[in-house]
Amino acid sequence: MMEIGTRYDPKNIEMKWYKHWLEKGYFTPRGTGPKYSIVIPPPNITGKIHMGHALNITIQDILSRYKRMKGFDVLWLPGEDHAGIATQTAVEKYLSTQGKSRRDFSREEFLNIVWEWANKYRQEIKNQIMSIGASVDWTRERFTLDEGLSKAVRKVFVELYKKGLIYKGKYIVNWCHRCGTVLSDEEVDYHEEEGALYHIKYPIKGEDDYIVIATTRPETMLGDTAIAVHPSDERYKKYVGKVAILPLVGREIPIIADNYVDPSFGTGALKVTPAHDPNDYLIGQRHNLPFVDIFDENIIINENGGKFKGMTAEQARKAVVEELEVQGYLVKIEKIKHSVGRCYRCDTVVEPRLMDQWFVSMKPLAKRAIEAVENGEVTFIPDRWKKVYLNWMYEIRDWCISRQLWWGHRIPVWQCQDCGHYNVSENEPVKCEKCGSTNLKQDEDVLDTWFSSALWPFSTMGWPEKTPDLERYYPTDVLVTGFDIIFFWVARMIMMGYEFMDEKPFKEVYIHQLVRDKYGRKMSKSLGNGIDPLEVIDEYGADPMRFTLAILAAQGRDLKLDVRFFDTYKKFANKIWNATRFVLMNLEDFEKVDIKLSKLKLSDKWILSRLQKTIQKISEALDSYDFNIAANEIYNFFWDELCDWYIEAVKNRLKTEERKVVQNVLVYVLDMSLRLLHPFMPFLTEELWTKLPTSGESIVVAQWPEIEENFIDENSEKRFMQLMNIIRGIRNIRAEVNVPQSTKVETFVKGTLTDEEQEYIKFLGNVESIEFVEKRPELSATAYISLENEVYVSLGTLIDVNSEVERLRKKVEKLKSDMEKFAKKLEDENFLKNAPEDIVEETKEKQRLFQEQIARIEQIISDLEAKA
Repeated sequence: MMEIGTRYDPKNIEMKWYKHWLEKGYFTPRGTGPKYSIVIPPPNITGKIHMGHALNITIQDILSRYKRMKGFDVLWLPGEDHAGIATQTAVEKYLSTQGKSRRDFSREEFLNIVWEWANKYRQEIKNQIMSIGASVDWTRERFTLDEGLSKAVRKVFVELYKKGLIYKGKYIVNWCHRCGTVLSDEEVDYHEEEGALYHIKYPIKGEDDYIVIATTRPETMLGDTAIAVHPSDERYKKYVGKVAILPLVGREIPIIADNYVDPSFGTGALKVTPAHDPNDYLIGQRHNLPFVDIFDENIIINENGGKFKGMTAEQARKAVVEELEVQGYLVKIEKIKHSVGRCYRCDTVVEPRLMDQWFVSMKPLAKRAIEAVENGEVTFIPDRWKKVYLNWMYEIRDWCISRQLWWGHRIPVWQCQDCGHYNVSENEPVKCEKCGSTNLKQDEDVLDTWFSSALWPFSTMGWPEKTPDLERYYPTDVLVTGFDIIFFWVARMIMMGYEFMDEKPFKEVYIHQLVRDKYGRKMSKSLGNGIDPLEVIDEYGADPMRFTLAILAAQGRDLKLDVRFFDTYKKFANKIWNATRFVLMNLEDFEKVDIKLSKLKLSDKWILSRLQKTIQKISEALDSYDFNIAANEIYNFFWDELCDWYIEAVKNRLKTEERKVVQNVLVYVLDMSLRLLHPFMPFLTEELWTKLPTSGESIVVAQWPEIEENFIDENSEKRFMQLMNIIRGIRNIRAEVNVPQSTKVETFVKGTLTDEEQEYIKFLGNVESIEFVEKRPELSATAYISLENEVYVSLGTLIDVNSEVERLRKKVEKLKSDMEKFAKKLEDENFLKNAPEDIVEETKEKQRLFQEQIARIEQIISDLEAKA
């Protein structure tokens, strides 16, 4: 007999088994069977994984382990993203703690430092993914900056450029003049600050009239090229198409209508400065407005600022306002609070600037990617994300792909310093293809991180080479990701897949939930409400964490995560451990027999039938990405049906001549249950499954349970369910009238029960005797009523009837009073309309439980007061 310890200790089993699995090569596809492939969304190498990563990895691992057990040739391909901006930012922050900055190093020296950082954090991320139990094929691990992927990136850039789909143009960026660099949106910290709203008259050309605009940045009016109003704003309809005169400058600017304008902000009329505001930039593009840049790189007013040239932005603001007042254009100054973007490094106000950038023309690439989702070639789960995807794709704009960074894929463009020609090449050119000059200089910028990420499904499999992996595993079967990167990543992968592979990158996109705290708030550093998955693993184990995330992962509903849930499902892991230990302790004389040919009792037939139904429901749920349903099914089956009912029902039989049959049923049901649990709790199930006498090489490669149709027995399920309800009824009466469960009770039955059924009731209900009667005896309480049977518990000798009735009446009053608060909530239309769906359902469930308990007690009172 194999033995296990008395307690479940995840630290003793998790890394032991992961190391074993790697040594055995179980995660490397075997090349036989139908293929199933997934590429991992590559985590950034900027630190620890968070709970969103843990959910994402858990879901992918459930799918991979499930399909592997179903006989599929599974490739789950891992890797990490170089995360250009985020990583360079993290390294620069680290350097700042050493009193240094990027500019203290040459580009090559700085990149060497970042590579050291990258190698360290890649390994840390890898260790964290391993700790969750991810069954990825580490022999195929990739990195978005490794040589193979870099080659793919250069080839894609060159091919798109040759097709005329990459071009250079101007674009608004976040500019920190103190640091002298472009910042990504994530590097800009926004704060509510005290400011002012300046109301300024803009005269109408040729009329004694004007429009008043309101702005927080009067100095940028020097670059205004239009006034915009909302097309449905009745106040300004008469002005649309007219021309205004820009105060202080005298430039004529058109008055246009644009849906972007918010009629409720300020005066409802917007000054449009396309060179210094990202939204104005888009308006400028839509209306073909000129772009007037009034700042140099130090945010000093340039020659376009007229007499204000040479001033800082702050000086210019003061001077412009004074001049507006002198010339009678300033209407009023209104104090407000508004959001100001500052550099995360030095706290300088960030200035939107128009700069030369590289772009990808997206509309030609989007066509097939739109059709693929419209016609169902690529499907989104849940389906509502299809509309979100398509709405964005219909309005897609060109993609700015250049970043003013050092860490990343350097743009493969060399400009000839003699003739100005752009030489675009996969390899460094020796001379200019136009004039033959050798005086070439490579573009200083790098590509947006998402450019290399967009190639991930095929570049990781060896493209542009024609590799066996590409041939067998592309396209992949599913992408598991969050909704926040549908546009950044999912859409671009679909476009690039069709452009370079002439094939979709994946068949399905499963959009998983956002992990929130128990109050439904987004987890964030500022709120201090984040839950670290590594700390959870350390305290509770990886399996309880995985199971918690799975059982909460309802489609289309965010997870509300409370740390108490991890304790709940660690208790479940303990239950699995203890149940297995009980079975193993009763197998010293185990001899395998065919239970199909054995003489089975009602409880055996019932558990075997219930197991088949559970196999079917879990398989169907996993096939449809209903992870919470699958987890609930195995939880309820294992805890309620196997442990609380079947194991309890057969304990006596293990001491009789029926022992061999019971042993075999227990081993079979436990074996299949551990297999069903394996995708959710891989470490625990491997540890326990290998101890069973029927186990094989490893549960990782064990066969997924198949439904045994001959074990499905509706009649036995119905009969045993009746017994469960009778026993529950007896237990409930004990609880309501304070008779200890250890005290034997006498029962009466109006109807029929077999000898076997009576034995179950006596054993599981702790019943002294069962007497068959024609009607309910006095001083007995009804435990169960059906068309076939009525069961009563004799209470006359166990309680003081009068005082007990009085106590129960008071209890009913208290329960009704407590229930009233739930009833009031459910009568409140605002609550039903505004409260989250899960809160409404929880309230209904609490009301239902109160109603059931009140009905139960009132029945007992009625029984005790009634004459026989």
